[in-house]
Amino acid sequence: MARVIVTGSGGIGGVNFVRALRLAEITKKIKYFIVGTDYNEYHILFPQVDLRIRSPRHDDPSFMPLLLDIAKRHSIQFLHPHPSSEAKIVSKNRDKLDEIGVKYYLPRPEEIAPDKGTIYERMRTGNVPVPSTLFINSLDDLDSAFSKLGSPLWMRAKTGAGGRLSLKVNSVEEAKRWIELNVLQGRAKPSDFIVQEYLPGRDLAFDSLWHNGKLITSYARERLEYPFTHISLSGVTGTPTVARIIHDGKVTEVGIAAVKALSPMPHGFYSVDIKEDADGKPKVTEVDGKWHTTAPLWGYAVSRLKNDIIYNIAHVYIEIGLTDEIPDLPERDLFPEGIYLIRHMDCGVLLKYKEEVLRVL
Repeated sequence: MARVIVTGSGGIGGVNFVRALRLAEITKKIKYFIVGTDYNEYHILFPQVDLRIRSPRHDDPSFMPLLLDIAKRHSIQFLHPHPSSEAKIVSKNRDKLDEIGVKYYLPRPEEIAPDKGTIYERMRTGNVPVPSTLFINSLDDLDSAFSKLGSPLWMRAKTGAGGRLSLKVNSVEEAKRWIELNVLQGRAKPSDFIVQEYLPGRDLAFDSLWHNGKLITSYARERLEYPFTHISLSGVTGTPTVARIIHDGKVTEVGIAAVKALSPMPHGFYSVDIKEDADGKPKVTEVDGKWHTTAPLWGYAVSRLKNDIIYNIAHVYIEIGLTDEIPDLPERDLFPEGIYLIRHMDCGVLLKYKEEVLRVL
């Protein structure tokens, strides 16, 4: 029996991760004892865990001591912090986990949730294609931004996920009003924004698992629809409702190069966001030592479709983290091309592959 903690287990990604481990119990006849923690008193009810423990926020001084206490009391072997904010804290305190013999499989803390400035500079230094970008200190900088980059532009926050503070703007006036509104409502200050060239092409993602600098497996996908876009000014609301697996050598090469530019020795799970420009050239907008929300769900769903645990990437990650034994996996294109993952609130999850439609949840 593997005894693990999954933090942030009540979030969408955390629920997907726990669900994938439960499927592994059935397909491989193994057993997980899972302690799930979460800050939200309601969301913690979602995951199928053996023990639920409410945790403080990741920035509370008692967060890490609580995890260590749970690990000692319940003989935990492995700790998986799912949200980036919590993974960063755990990665900074890995020496404390070493002291009590709890294993983990994490990037270095500086590779988890890096700010957009760090990402942009690392990509440029590594000759990885990125959108033309300017950093804003005041509203006055917007005139020169439009002069240098043209129109339209894409505005976004330096930090955060889920399309935070994002908006396509067509003029200096629109850009100024967007910043002023967010400043007025207390969500940001002008220096929290960056502006980038607008990329109208495909919205892509690359997910990859690495071990001591070696790529273990990866896959790429295209995001086709987002939930509730009718209430989103940007049309981007984070995790997609419809996505499909693609096999595209250019996208994969850019994804691998982005991870290597971020980390000299990638170790753990890394996700890359990519957008294509008008000419179809992929450019990196984000790279992070984290799990995309749907990554464990893809593994769960395709593992069910193919009845093969090799696709269950959350389980594979845990097995490598516990044993350091590397399974025989394709380095690229883990999942078959053309599989669609279709999901929405209260509607369940479907996989569509050729003419087959499988309800996985």
